[in-house]
Parts: sequence; structure tokens; C-alpha cells
Amino acid sequence: MIKLYENGVYILPENDFAVIEDNGVQVNERLSTFGVSADREAARKNTIAYGILSSHNTSGEEKNLKIKFDAIASHDITYVGIIQTSRASGLEKFPLPYVLTNCHNSLCAVGGTINEDDHVFGLSAAKKYGGIYVPAHQAVIHSFMREMMSGCGKMILGSDSHTRYGALGTMAIGEGGGELVKQLLCRTYDVKMPGIVAVKLDGAPRRGVGPQDVALAIIGAVFKSGYVKNRVLEFIGSGIKNLPIEYRNGIDVMTTETTCLSSIWMTDDITREYFVNHKRPDEYKTLTPGKVAYYDGLVEVDLSKIEPMIALPFHPSNTYTVRELCENAHDILSKVEAEALAQLETPGLKLGLCEKITKDGIRVDQGVIAGCAGGTYDNLTAAADILRAGSIGNGEFALSVYPASQPVFLELMRDGAASELMSAGATLRSAFCGPCFGAGDVPANGGLSIRHSTRNFPNREGSKPANGQLSSVALMDARSIAATALRGGILTPATDIEYDERKHTYVFDDSAYKSRIYNGFGKADTTAELKFGPNITDWPKMKALTDDVMLKVVSVIEDPVTTTDELIPSGETSSYRSNPLKLAEFTLSRKDPEYVSRAKAVRELEADRENNISDEETLSVYKKLDAAGVKTNPAATAIGSTIYAKKPGDGSAREQAASCQKVLGGLANIAGEYATKRYRSNLINWGMLPFVTEEKDIWNIGDYVFVPSIREAILNKSEQIDAYIVGDTVKKISLSLGELTDDERTIILSGCLINYYRDGN
Repeated sequence: MIKLYENGVYILPENDFAVIEDNGVQVNERLSTFGVSADREAARKNTIAYGILSSHNTSGEEKNLKIKFDAIASHDITYVGIIQTSRASGLEKFPLPYVLTNCHNSLCAVGGTINEDDHVFGLSAAKKYGGIYVPAHQAVIHSFMREMMSGCGKMILGSDSHTRYGALGTMAIGEGGGELVKQLLCRTYDVKMPGIVAVKLDGAPRRGVGPQDVALAIIGAVFKSGYVKNRVLEFIGSGIKNLPIEYRNGIDVMTTETTCLSSIWMTDDITREYFVNHKRPDEYKTLTPGKVAYYDGLVEVDLSKIEPMIALPFHPSNTYTVRELCENAHDILSKVEAEALAQLETPGLKLGLCEKITKDGIRVDQGVIAGCAGGTYDNLTAAADILRAGSIGNGEFALSVYPASQPVFLELMRDGAASELMSAGATLRSAFCGPCFGAGDVPANGGLSIRHSTRNFPNREGSKPANGQLSSVALMDARSIAATALRGGILTPATDIEYDERKHTYVFDDSAYKSRIYNGFGKADTTAELKFGPNITDWPKMKALTDDVMLKVVSVIEDPVTTTDELIPSGETSSYRSNPLKLAEFTLSRKDPEYVSRAKAVRELEADRENNISDEETLSVYKKLDAAGVKTNPAATAIGSTIYAKKPGDGSAREQAASCQKVLGGLANIAGEYATKRYRSNLINWGMLPFVTEEKDIWNIGDYVFVPSIREAILNKSEQIDAYIVGDTVKKISLSLGELTDDERTIILSGCLINYYRDGN
């Protein structure tokens, strides 16, 4: 079904995508039969990704890129903070198209007026600075960007991790808000030329197999090994022509869950038709690799062998075929339940997955088809075909459907698919991302929800384990969700049922957009007033890095991977993203409920230090260091908190996973490695030290880590940094900051990105 190559490969598109593995075995001879030579560096430049990255690079260097994007995008959880940071850093107007969508907090259901206050602020900012404002319920962010802003050969940056438009020939990257601030201030996105991995698609999928099935199969194959981490996935192969454009989009948006940096696809007449249909024919260009292209790896996918898939709690990589799960339900669900409860670390909780096993099969409580992954026209018409003349029944099982944009909803109504879904018992909602992050369709305690959405991390379905509330989400394709709905909630792969596929032809109608969207790009009104609600506050002042730092360990996370949802929960906390101090109260609340109080206590130690140290514990730490012969200077040593985690930062791009720690007095993270570039970048942009270490099993809550001469080490670009763990004894260890650009070093020294700009950088 899926094969990963151990080595780099040469691929020859003109020769039916022949693959020559770079394994040292007669590579030249094999390539010469096709009339090409093994010039790896020249062939590397023949990839689509290399060409697009190079055309957007302003550094003049091939390996160290400084990218300027064609457009950027944010939703209503992130744009307030980005604009506030930009204002504090000298923003006058948006220098490139900036799309502000309202698809995350659009229900305005939590926190009184604060969500709608954010929307009012967003529109006023679009008018003042010249932005594009998409009101609530019009479109989820990525649907709008596909429909209206994508273009072959373009690059787009979004403050949402699922910023992926590769199937439309657009390289898109999801990052934290700090990276968008840099673009707004005419700076660059700095990154080393990434590795490029080919995803070669062959064959055609069977009926009943959808894009989520293909995506989950790929994620399951590559995630745990880190095979594509921080690389670009380039989709090639003869199988692409067998996939409709929305099918490609559905696979592409899920590439985020592989931890790749970005994605790009070959384009063809099907891509061209998309741009013609969306009234932007000039955005089409043919993109294909050169005569011989070199890739750093290869994921080979036989589409004909993909089966309906399911990703069980608590990660999109926890994949099984639906057939395999149904045949081994008790063994698999017992294993998943044990692993999930160990990850939650909350005594007394019960996931109850095995209780879903009945004589009829595995019973599911809820189905949801939504968002940038599930809410496409093709997915929803496929679900309608399966449910036509059927019923989901009047039992516990419920099905919710969220078309991803008003144009999609409009066409579903004209086509008749909307009425077929509703007649079968499904409820149709407006464009909303809530089911993807725990703010919509929250199941009952103990419930199991199957969703064609993007993630199934802990609490993404809205449960609160610390309060004894726990439910779970499994990811599936819309087709198998509809098949399950047809059987009243008994888990069923779509390949197991007979149904008639109608021919549906999508016609894009942008009348809703013309009626409601404010397009102010290039028309900034600098005299316009920003409209602030009472919850919108400025960032607290942050200090520059001191000569030395004293870190107190306030949380230790030994999980193999820590998600940004665990660092700062999603769901109702999203309503407070415009208020840094209030949001910080939720930091690690569902992973380590004592974190906030511990971090605040350390923040008080720093205040005590500034007033001449009187705290006995702090004085004791310095005495231990002095006794061990370690030179200290308390007056030049800020005290801050740190967490240790094996691999933090998987998942969302939200910068608040880092900024909330900084607001509470955090100065660093210590990790074995970082799950994603975007989380590490968020730490840096908030002036936090992104330490990595090979030290294991030595980290204890309450211990101190003294790092002398940290400013000097950063200025000197030291690869290894001496530090001292102070517990019952003093132990010398080595830390590293990994590779940092000169700008990143200056940001950390300044204390955060805002200070960096205030200092005139």
C-alpha cells in the first residue's frame, strides 16, 4: 500500500516516473540508460519545490533562505494578537494581501461579547491597514484561501498549522503569529533550504475510499519515524490524474499531520479547470519536475490498495484500516484505551472504548463532517449519495455537516445534496472550524465521535479530563462516516455498502462573497480608528535577556510527544486569545494543572530578585553553586520558569503555546527535540531559549538549572552551553540551542520580537 525508500531517489517524469534509488549500486549506469547523469545537485534544482522556494528567496544564498510571501492569512483566534504585536512594532499598513477570516470564534458563544468584539476589531483593522475581511460563517480560512487567493507558483503564510494549498500549485506554510508579523513589517521568513520528499501516487482509489483514507495511510506510515519532518512533500506520479481536485485538496491539507514543512503537487488540466471555475484562470501554471529530479526520500503510494482508514485516539498517526479494527475490535480498543489513559495521567478516568463493542459491531455516538478537510463539495455530495433515501435513525447517533464555505453551501442546495442530507437526519451548519478544535459538537461523557476533520488530539472534542469529563474522537473519511450513519452508528467502511454515485458538477458562485467580504487591500485608511473591546489588551512588557539565567523546572512531561493543545488547550480558551494575561491562566491546565501556580511562584522569585534577594530557597541555590565552585552574579541573573518535555510542539501553529509561558515568567523550554519548526520558532519569537539536550531521566519539578554566560554563548554562537542542575546536589550538564539565524539570536537577546523591533532592528 505504502513504501518508504531508505535513500534519496532520482525520478524521471518523462519516463513514467521511473525511480532510481541513490543507493550506490550502479546509479550512473541505470541513469545513463535514460540519457541522464547522476548530478545530484543539478537534479535537486529540478524539483517543483526548489523552483518555488528559490523564486521567493531574497537572501541571494541557495541554502539559507529569506522568503517573502505573496499573501498571508489569519483567523479570529490569531489575528488580534498579530495585529497588536505589529502595531507595537511600528506597523503602518499591510504591505501584502492579508486575509482575516472569522471561522474559529464565530459562534460567539463563550465569554460574553468578547468574540464579536474581536470581529469588530478585525474589520476596523482591515479598514485602517488595508486588509481583506471575511465575516463569520462565510468560509473556513483554508477554503477561502483556496478559492480566492491560491495560485500556481505562489507562496502563502498562515497563522494556522493547516495552511496547505499544495494541490493548487501553491506552497503554503503554517506558522505562529510572529512569523506573520515579520511579513507585515516587510521582513522575511528565514529557513534553511528544506529537504524535499517525493510522494509518488500510482493507480486509482476504489469506490468508497476518500481523501482522508489516503491521508491517514500516509500519516500512519511516516509520522513516528520523522521521515518527512520539516521537509517539503512533493506529490508526483501518474495516479494524480485519477484524483479530482477536491480529493487532492483533502489529502494535501492533512500533510500537516506528518510534521512536514509544506507541500506542492504537479498541476494539470484538472488544476486548470479549478482556476477557470473559480474565475481566476490566470492563476494557473503547469508545474512539473524537470527531466530528472532528485528527492531526499520517496513515499510510494498505490492508491488502488488504500482501504477505508480510521485514526483512533489520540493522534492522526494512530491508524488502522476499518476492516482490521472491526475484525480485532477488543484487542485494538483495549490497547488504545490503555495508551490514551496513560497519556492523560488523570486517575479514575475511563475512556470506555471497549464498551462500544456490541453484537452488531462497534457502536459510534456521533459523526461530524467539517472544516478544511471534510467540508468540501465532493465529500458532502459523496455523503449525500450514500445517505440518499436512507436515514441515520432516531437513536443516540447524530450527524453534523459543515460546508466549508458559503459558495459550497449554495451549490449543495442547488444540486439537491443539502436536502438529501437533511432528509436523512443530518443537520447542516454554517462554515465553522469548531469541530476541529473542541468548540463544536462536543460529545457526551464517554462518547465516541467519528470525524472528517483534521485532528483527534486529547480534548480536541471538548472534553475536560481534569473535571472527570472524557470523550474521544476518531478520524475517518466522509464516505465511511456516511456509511456508518446509514447503519445507525455501527462502524462501517464505505466499501462495504452499495450506493449509486450521482454525477455532481460544482459551479463556483461567489455572489455571497461579493455581498459580504470587505476587500481593502491597497486602500488603507490611516485615519480610521481601531475598535477595541474590553478583552483586547496589549502584551505585558518583557525584559531583555540577562547575562545569566536561573531556571526553575515547573513541569516535566515524559510523553513521547507533547502537542500544542496540551501546552495551551483549545476549545473555550480560544475566546481569551486577545487577552494574554487571562489566556495564560489556562497554560498546561489539562496536562499539568499545577503548572500555572508553580510558574507564578517563580515569577515572584524574579520580582524578589529585583528587590535584592530575600527568598531563602533562592539564597540556598546560590550557596550550593558557590560551594561547588560555580561563579554567580545574582544581579545579572534573571530567574524564570522552564518546562522539560521530550518532544514538545506537535500540532497547531498557535504562538500562545509559547507566549503564555513567557507571560507567566517562562524563560526557556528544555527538550530532547522539538516536534515542529513552528513551535520552536514561536519560542524564539517570544524570547524564550529553545534548549535541547541529550540528558534524560534527570529532570525533577523543583530543581533549578543555572546557565551562566548565556548572552555571551548566544553572541559567540556556541554549539554547547554549560549549565548546572541544582537539586540535592549540583550537576554539570551540556545544553544546546541548535542552529539559530543572526536575527533569531538578536530576538532572544532582546527578550521578544516586539522588543527586537523597538530596539530598531
